[in-house]
Amino acid sequence: MEFHERLGALATKIRQQASTIQTEEATKNAFVMPFIHSVLGYDVFDPSEVTPEYICDVGTKKGEKIDYAILKNGDVQILIECKKIGEPLNVNHAGQLFRYFHVTNARISILTNGQVFKFFTDLDAPNKMDDKPFLELDLLDIDEHVIPELQKLTKVAFDVESIISAAGELKYVGQLKREIASQFSKPDEDFVKLFASRVYDGMLTQKVREQFSELTRKALAQFLSDQINDRLKSAMSGAPAMTPVALPTGQDTPNDKSEKDSDGDKIVTTLEELEGFHIVKAIIRTVVDAKRIIHRDTQSYFGVLLDDNNRKPLCRLHFNRSQKYLGIFDKDKNETRHPIDSLDDIYNFAEQLKATVSYYE
Repeated sequence: MEFHERLGALATKIRQQASTIQTEEATKNAFVMPFIHSVLGYDVFDPSEVTPEYICDVGTKKGEKIDYAILKNGDVQILIECKKIGEPLNVNHAGQLFRYFHVTNARISILTNGQVFKFFTDLDAPNKMDDKPFLELDLLDIDEHVIPELQKLTKVAFDVESIISAAGELKYVGQLKREIASQFSKPDEDFVKLFASRVYDGMLTQKVREQFSELTRKALAQFLSDQINDRLKSAMSGAPAMTPVALPTGQDTPNDKSEKDSDGDKIVTTLEELEGFHIVKAIIRTVVDAKRIIHRDTQSYFGVLLDDNNRKPLCRLHFNRSQKYLGIFDKDKNETRHPIDSLDDIYNFAEQLKATVSYYE
């Protein structure tokens, strides 16, 4: 079963059973343990891998327990504190997480009520859990952008350095998205004044600000609608998928050069391409400094390069058709396109992607 399918199965279970769950213990058994076991892939029946009721004395506080600790080679990697399904997740009620995070080797902590999972690390101060999560997952409203990052926490792909390196960006992108969503639904006074002052020459009286508050909300809604319609029109007019081929790419092809010179304004970098890039980067950064992994978009493909050098291609993402392809290069820089059904499939080519780096080192 694919990763997103396992998430979907647990979401279905929550919809069916949440109303019958009355206690924190029932929440853990019904939803949290399946998340740890089925979604993240850790063996909840092996105490050397998942320890329930984990004890770690802190100062004068003795015998306090954290709900779950996930271990690797005897070291705590992830701490999990649970609340009852439906209970709000207030970080002020996560005192044990804060204390245990400080005295263990854990770099990741999770606060959950079985439906919503909030992931924390120590971006603001070393060994001190942040007040705000770097990642949030709501199983009844899954954000597709969260899935690639969540996969980094699975047993088969766990790489704490990769997770931490992406956490800062994830934290602020998530907060900005929520702020943008808030402004779209109900723009605040400062936001309204910012745009009104650019299109209205008169004095921004209270009456004018009230008028522009509604006008700004309508403009935002129409802008979003226009963007969606443009994407739909583009998708409906797209050409059929290309047949997989192997292509030499020692230098830019004539078509690539033409696209860059004359059609640069037609290049649209999609969120899906950026998500794919971050998956590729998370894989390859295990063998090369992440700062050397650069993306460069063209009209026909999304390229991933080493050292921002198009003579050092790492892979290409062909996501402009209904059938997606991951293009991987051999030592002679010949590209072979592999069809993929979802972004998750990129993980299946981890070894080939890492091997590509060796061709240029």
